[in-house]
Amino acid sequence: MKVIKRKSIGTYFSMCVQPAFIIGTNNEDGTHNFAPITWVSITNEKENDYLLIISMFGTKRTKQNVIRTGVLSVNLVSTDMIELMDYFGTHHAKDGKKDEFSYDVGRGEIVDVPVLEASRWIYECEVVQSIEIGESTTFFCRIRNIQIEEQMECRDTLDVDLTKLEPVIYSGMYHSIGKLLGKIGDFSK
Repeated sequence: MKVIKRKSIGTYFSMCVQPAFIIGTNNEDGTHNFAPITWVSITNEKENDYLLIISMFGTKRTKQNVIRTGVLSVNLVSTDMIELMDYFGTHHAKDGKKDEFSYDVGRGEIVDVPVLEASRWIYECEVVQSIEIGESTTFFCRIRNIQIEEQMECRDTLDVDLTKLEPVIYSGMYHSIGKLLGKIGDFSK
């Protein structure tokens, strides 16, 4: 393997490759609210019992709704949804209703949360624990249901071809995934 020469650039540049999601929550008046969040990961509680980990900074309505209700949808953003994600990211609930852009909203099948009909992969979640650090709250969420596009086939948790989902990846700018390289074990033979 090639040895890479590096240089130190300080700690300000904290680039982290992150999948892009749009979080769906219920407002107090029963209407839906959506906001893009990219601080999303997963952990394993026991056996095949996974928890989604979602961190939110500041006082945004989405965060307040999750704290108040304890439920949310986590809608994967695919490349055909980039305009919607950008719209939600540049228009804030405190400035009024986000209705200048057309999008279809459904409801979760197990958890009573709004979901984006355009999303190819949706988690319906309940918060089981939250931790506050400074102005950020990190939610540990039990996945109660996963909705996927009907044409998608998944034989197990390691059998998801992201190139078919076409997820948007965020690291300060929007990116996409170009090709499938292989599975675990394909390269160590």
